Amino acid sequence: MILVIDDDSAIRTSLGFMLKRAGYEVLAVAGPKEAMAIVRNEEPRLILMDMNFSLATSGEEGLTLLKQVKLFCPEVPVILMTAWGSIGLAVEGMKAGAFDFVTKPWNNVALMQRIETALQLTGHNEDTQTRIAGGRLSESKTFDRSFIIGESRALNDVLKVAERIANTNASVLITGESGTGKELIAEAIHRNSRRAEKPFVKVNLGGISQSLFESEMFGHKKGAFTDAVADRKGRFELADKGTIFLDEIGELDLSCQVKLLRVLQEQTFEPLGDSKPKKVDIRVVSATNANLQQMVQDKTFREDLFYRINLITIHLPALRERKEDIPLLAAHFAKIQCEANGLPMVTVSEEANEYLASLPYPGNIRELKNLVDCTILVSTNNPLQASDFQRQYQGSSSLQNADADGLTLDEIEYIAIKKAYEKYHGNVSQIASALGLSRQALYRRMEKYHLV
Repeated sequence: MILVIDDDSAIRTSLGFMLKRAGYEVLAVAGPKEAMAIVRNEEPRLILMDMNFSLATSGEEGLTLLKQVKLFCPEVPVILMTAWGSIGLAVEGMKAGAFDFVTKPWNNVALMQRIETALQLTGHNEDTQTRIAGGRLSESKTFDRSFIIGESRALNDVLKVAERIANTNASVLITGESGTGKELIAEAIHRNSRRAEKPFVKVNLGGISQSLFESEMFGHKKGAFTDAVADRKGRFELADKGTIFLDEIGELDLSCQVKLLRVLQEQTFEPLGDSKPKKVDIRVVSATNANLQQMVQDKTFREDLFYRINLITIHLPALRERKEDIPLLAAHFAKIQCEANGLPMVTVSEEANEYLASLPYPGNIRELKNLVDCTILVSTNNPLQASDFQRQYQGSSSLQNADADGLTLDEIEYIAIKKAYEKYHGNVSQIASALGLSRQALYRRMEKYHLV
């Protein structure tokens, strides 16, 4: 049974009709007193709850009811309903234990997706195939982990979470240092989802300027601005029915965060130059190497957006935390490099693997790949020895510590960016600020030197 709590009879009727048509048993009540009478005696599968009752607008009644409900039904997911202007109130509800929130008026399709996601992730959906039994994931479906290399416990813990949530519509936030493979995890989630046959659209938000954000994300009509010579679809429209991957979301300007939140919340947008809203059905997966919780405290990242994008958080371990995977990764990169350049297949000696495992890898898997690629191209040994990798690694290190005398401009630029990259742990905003570059200019240079 799904319990609906709202003092508006029209909303109770509308939600009841929608949920019954979807096959759910529904019980709708007008206020806290009636709701508590129910939860004291039985446990609903899910609760849809308004935040304001009678003439109140502060939301205190709703917060109090939420806390009371959680005392009797701590495992039951609660989805809050509030007006767009009261999202801050919904955030307070999330802190108090709510599962999700929607704004009025809601999009029926989006609301049903959130209800189904809540039931699946909390084990209250009788039809879910992602239910956990005895602490182990269901074996009913093989998780396709193509391109993800490694067998360490740290990596497998990540993949277990990805497997459990892949077939839901839950928004996912993937965190971890730069170079840990966040995009690969996002692709795996999409590939194993019900949206697998639909588009997977990647967006590097750190590389989109504030002035181009709306055009890039929402598209534009011909004539919307000076250079708009034809209609153009935005990233959200391209991702319709599929998944949109918002990489480097921590780099997004505050003014753009508001526009993004509205689209994620309402699943509608307006292309530039067009007053007609367009609806989209998308799953959102985001990634960042920044500490978003700290950014929320520093008022540089919106708290309401933070709660909207991280229904599920997956943290990727740094390579130094999964060193047992280094031999597998090195062999994989060696195979790819040999095939790409038509070279005889080479192997990596045990001694060389031990040396590779001893390195610090501030650039994580990306740095390991670059080291393996460079070594294969210049070494003639097979199998590759520790000394082969050592020469390339020390050569790179000595270049970073070198004097500017005798170096080309490109070499000096590479050294400066690499040092800043390591100093600021891949935080693009801090690196760009330290080097006096815009984020777009920094990304172009990082691509040039294969640092992204």
